[in-house]
Amino acid sequence: MARRNPSMSGGSAEAPVALALGAARRTVARFPLHVAIIGLMVLWSVPTIALLVSSFREPTAIASSGWWNAIKEPFDLTVGNYQSVLEKQGMARAFVNSIIITVPSTVLVILVAALAAYAFAWMKFPARNLLFLLMVALLVVPVQMTLIPVLRLYTDVTVDAELPLLGGRIFGTSSYVGIWVAHTAYGLPFAIYLLRNFFGSLPRDLFESAYLDGASDVGVFFRIVLPLSMPAISALAIFQFLWVWNDLLVALILLGDPTLAPMTLKITSLVSSFGTNYQVLTAAAFISMALPLFIFFALQRYFVQGILAGAVKG
Repeated sequence: MARRNPSMSGGSAEAPVALALGAARRTVARFPLHVAIIGLMVLWSVPTIALLVSSFREPTAIASSGWWNAIKEPFDLTVGNYQSVLEKQGMARAFVNSIIITVPSTVLVILVAALAAYAFAWMKFPARNLLFLLMVALLVVPVQMTLIPVLRLYTDVTVDAELPLLGGRIFGTSSYVGIWVAHTAYGLPFAIYLLRNFFGSLPRDLFESAYLDGASDVGVFFRIVLPLSMPAISALAIFQFLWVWNDLLVALILLGDPTLAPMTLKITSLVSSFGTNYQVLTAAAFISMALPLFIFFALQRYFVQGILAGAVKG
């Protein structure tokens, strides 16, 4: 019978101890990082929690004490602020207007940017790199510089006929279609840049195999590129949705009709008309935050993955 090597048995016994010690050292080394991250999370959450608590408090309670006192008196909370904002101040209609403006603006940007990014990444045509550089250069152009020319153009091409179902003009100022086009144009440079980098990082073998099987560019785009690019598209959808939803300046310039005003414009009117009614402003602000928070948490698993993947290969 062969004898057992003492050194081998001792090494196998010491292995779990070494692994445990290594894990303990890593935990201790990362402890300050975890504390810092938790501290930053709490710091960033305090304003949101304060906004939420204040939106349920009575006006007298807000004027006499801080929001943290609601913990001592939890039964003094009320939903009357939300009822007042939704029913009397027209915030419900503004919420619908924001959805009508934001959803098509996000879908149009994703659709046009995906087609353009695929062309820049995998199709051969003259001056491809030059056109892409010009597109990226548009990222540095401030939106504010374009508002006056765009407003003049919209004024000249305004169609006064009413848009069926949604209301407003068919095109130009005070029209949903006009602001869809504006938001799409403003969002395309960043969207094309992000998606082009992601599409360019896809393996070339996939495209060569598809072309050998007789697939066209349209088939490759819809059957290969889009399914593999959902992380980047989801990240872009979050960016574009939040940018359009929180937009105030473009809507203020291009939407003159108050019946088409989104929530950002309606909240500014509450500030000017009810500057002392803080509880109304907090309720309106939290209503405007609800849908973006839902969209972000629903797509958060794709967010970091899409952003990092888009920066791997240019």
